[in-house]
Amino acid sequence: MKKIEKDSKKNIEIMKLAIGNSPDFATRTIKIGNKQISYVYFESVSSDDKISDFIMKSITNDAKSNKDTNFTNLFARLENTIPNSKLTTADDFDSIFYYLSSGFTCIFVDGSNKAIILETRTQLDRGVTESSSEPVIRGPKDSFTENHNMNLGLIRKRIKDPNLWFEELTIGRRSKTKVAIAYIKDIAELKRVHKIEQMLKNIDIDAILDSGYIRKFLEGNMRSTFPQIITTEKPDMVCGELLDGKIAIIVENTPFVLIMPATLVNFLHAPTDYYEKASNVTFSRILRTLAFFITIITPALYIALTTFNHELIPDEFLISIAMQQQGVPFPTVLEILLFGITFEVLRESDLRAPSAAGTAMSIVGALVLGDAAVSAGVVSPIVVIIVAVTSICEMAFSDIDMINALRSWKIIFIFTSMFMGLIGFLVAMLILIIKLVSLETLDVPYLIPFSPFDFNAWKDTIIKLPINKLTKRPRYLTDKNRTRLKEDNK
Repeated sequence: MKKIEKDSKKNIEIMKLAIGNSPDFATRTIKIGNKQISYVYFESVSSDDKISDFIMKSITNDAKSNKDTNFTNLFARLENTIPNSKLTTADDFDSIFYYLSSGFTCIFVDGSNKAIILETRTQLDRGVTESSSEPVIRGPKDSFTENHNMNLGLIRKRIKDPNLWFEELTIGRRSKTKVAIAYIKDIAELKRVHKIEQMLKNIDIDAILDSGYIRKFLEGNMRSTFPQIITTEKPDMVCGELLDGKIAIIVENTPFVLIMPATLVNFLHAPTDYYEKASNVTFSRILRTLAFFITIITPALYIALTTFNHELIPDEFLISIAMQQQGVPFPTVLEILLFGITFEVLRESDLRAPSAAGTAMSIVGALVLGDAAVSAGVVSPIVVIIVAVTSICEMAFSDIDMINALRSWKIIFIFTSMFMGLIGFLVAMLILIIKLVSLETLDVPYLIPFSPFDFNAWKDTIIKLPINKLTKRPRYLTDKNRTRLKEDNK
């Protein structure tokens, strides 16, 4: 950590040598009396207009009024004349480079081993827009952006409470990324906040470029395909979870915020569930729950019954299946795997292709390939139906990690059923249940309120009661300040 020299020209030479004469590194030197004042900034992240309109005018005015300019006088004048809340000092080059990369301008004054730091950053990120990964029909349309302060503001404007606290850390030896922990002090369990803070402090990595970089560090050693952290672009969803007693992690330069702790039930919910009628939301959540099981078990169950356990299929249906499979050269398992992979490739191409072409391509591809495969005798019609239904049920979930988890377990079920039939299917189901029961995040069981059973938490799980009935916060999240609605307001 090299300290700043008292010679401003020497400081500039040291910085040029350190960054290799970068083309966006701008410098200017002004002589006032017998002293030199130099300021430096990165043109790529700073605003030239702010620098010329505010800093230059203030320095030249100071030169006219006071020939004997020193560090203290200049700092006092800038503090009183520039309407900028971010004005500070630095005495080492590590801090200088951090501020320069963040869009600040650094001013050196001969005879002082400190630099004046002013914020002059330019707008490099998009404004607040609608979420692309979590579209809503009813409810707030705004979403988080890559601007860290803007993300904090989107939360602050919804919860105007002094108990809304943000703890900020800097992670990444090279990126020096800001990471904020958001929680409501008189609701959240502080031991969980401290645990998250300690896990973040233990991260030693070159750079944090997205919130996905720190997910594995927060999940710890729990190996599971199921997501244990909620990822969202929606500020209203984050605020709702904070009010329940959860903790949010906001990472600079990414619109995706992490929420902990997470349970399986959270991934059966949608951000719009709290803006619609409770009866409609309950129906939607039941559909998502059915989609969860259909995605995992349907192909495996079909393989087990048609390959090993024919006696469990009604005779008429068994005859229909046998007629459909006449002329198909592949066994049932290979049919499902081949056509399932085809659907996954179509889905992947839909995600990567431009939005205007992607949807049309996937629809046409699915229709043409499905019809052609059946006509050519490559697969049977019922396999096309099973794979299509399974793929559609996957899309009932917006979280990509949950979709990938369902896909992984679907394959596990297929292979166990392929070797052992219905017994293998039941073994895979038992393994799945054991795995889900054993998971926990920040000491919160993953299957709560199913296991352990929590009657009060059932009011907002698969069944959704009206908002005026949800008077208490979940006990498994917090024991503090649990009343969210007074009884006489119901």
